[in-house]
Amino acid sequence: MGKPLLSLGMPKGSLEEATFSLFNKAGINIKRGSRSYYPECDDPELDLIVMRPQEIPRYVEQGIIDAGITGQDWVAENDADIVEVTELHYSKASRQKCRWVLAVPEASPFERAEDLAGKHVATELVGTTKRFFESKGVKDVRVEFSWGATEVKPPRLADAIVDITETGSSLKANRLRIIETLMETCTVIIANKAAWSDEGKRGKLENLTMLLHGTLDAENYVGLKCNVEESGLKEIISILPALHNPTVSKLSDGNWCAVDTILPAKDTKRIIPLLKRAGASGIIEYPISKVIA
Repeated sequence: MGKPLLSLGMPKGSLEEATFSLFNKAGINIKRGSRSYYPECDDPELDLIVMRPQEIPRYVEQGIIDAGITGQDWVAENDADIVEVTELHYSKASRQKCRWVLAVPEASPFERAEDLAGKHVATELVGTTKRFFESKGVKDVRVEFSWGATEVKPPRLADAIVDITETGSSLKANRLRIIETLMETCTVIIANKAAWSDEGKRGKLENLTMLLHGTLDAENYVGLKCNVEESGLKEIISILPALHNPTVSKLSDGNWCAVDTILPAKDTKRIIPLLKRAGASGIIEYPISKVIA
């Protein structure tokens, strides 16, 4: 077996399980021992290494690995000079973008970033937070690294925090309120400039992007099949919202047709009863693994 074509950093921690699951759904099967940082993969062109997403931008920029999956926040924090190949809208709990926010205790008098001059702010995103306060003209705020459980530090251990949130529920549970949003972030595939300029590596990254996007998009769609008499075919087709025209094929009984299409999963509760009332039979809803438009 030859040398793998592309070395790829996989995120450890909160994104780890979601990322491995996405790759497996995309048909790239990964097996990892509990203590191994070098997962086995059934794609011989990929060389995978698991590392903290905070470090991936730096190792990609330095050319130690060709590419990696990390967050836009950590690219910004490292001020990394890399190529952002694509956004991937998934996280540990949802498909929406996350936010890094400045939060203070509910009972505090602080209403804006400028009110925190001379105060203590705890965060894991130190560099970005310092640059944020500098952009606001607040130069004497003390920004200190937080090793975790950041939301429990105000008011005793910090006056405010900068933390990441998907829904804001954890902040509310700890009696914190958001006063500023520093940035939105999502998962991204990044590559160093040398890898991106290499035709083979770039092609591999583009193929990987296609498969992962197709897998994420498929979560919103289902396949739907039904049988219908030819006389009612026009009405059935008018009911179906499809990505493209539905596939229609003749059954052995010349008076009947089979209709097969893809539609948004959220629409099935409305569409299926309409199809039944319009004369469709043998209605089958089935999951799909990829949608490549």
